[in-house]
Amino acid sequence: MSKPSIHVLEDLQQVAAAATDEFVARAKRAISHHGRFTVALSGGSTPKTMHSILAERSAKNPKLVDWSRVQILFGDERHVPPDHADSNYRMAKETLLSKVPIPAANIHRIHTENPDAAKAAGEYDRELVKVFQLKGDDQLPRFDLIFLGMGPDGHTASLFPGTTAVHELKKRVVANWVPKFNTWRVTFTRPVINQAECVLLMVCGKDKAQPFSEVIGQGSPDVYPVKYVQPTHGELIWLVDRAAAATLAPATK
Repeated sequence: MSKPSIHVLEDLQQVAAAATDEFVARAKRAISHHGRFTVALSGGSTPKTMHSILAERSAKNPKLVDWSRVQILFGDERHVPPDHADSNYRMAKETLLSKVPIPAANIHRIHTENPDAAKAAGEYDRELVKVFQLKGDDQLPRFDLIFLGMGPDGHTASLFPGTTAVHELKKRVVANWVPKFNTWRVTFTRPVINQAECVLLMVCGKDKAQPFSEVIGQGSPDVYPVKYVQPTHGELIWLVDRAAAATLAPATK
């Protein structure tokens, strides 16, 4: 694993703009190199802003991204229907996917309207097999880019501290019971995340300052699961606003 790169930017808007730059640059590179761009989106306020910026740029420049060659997936999802206000898919659809010319067949959502979260996870695993043409249960997809965030508790995707999914190393997609919210989530596991060509973590807000400094420092990955994000043969990029980086050691910034 290469050393993570940490970029401290002024605010959420700048973080989202930098994330958009990464999306566009990596899409162009991947499409040029192997004919398509596979990306996993995440939920949250920063991705929402990034989506809006990307949609606006795409409207101004239709050739910015060849959307016919983009495959959109999701790193995790809440156990709600796709039209629910808490749905990551709904947020992505409203802020980005409905505003760009991407074929419907290129959008792969997690079917969390299924009342059985484990079945929804199994269905999404089969979707990964199809999209990446995987052979065998132990083969991992290699995403060009996976977007993630970090919660104030140090969770990422739906890998929450103290939950079973944090230590799942055999399955690619699992249903994860999250006691603090009394609900199920469906999430990628660590092996899928760490197989990516690039993982981009966006962290904004003063409530992230203490956990972020612990994650970059000596904090335990069992306390802060995001610390388990360590791409095996890829890049790890942190885009962080000043509020979240407030307690970071000066030499790290």
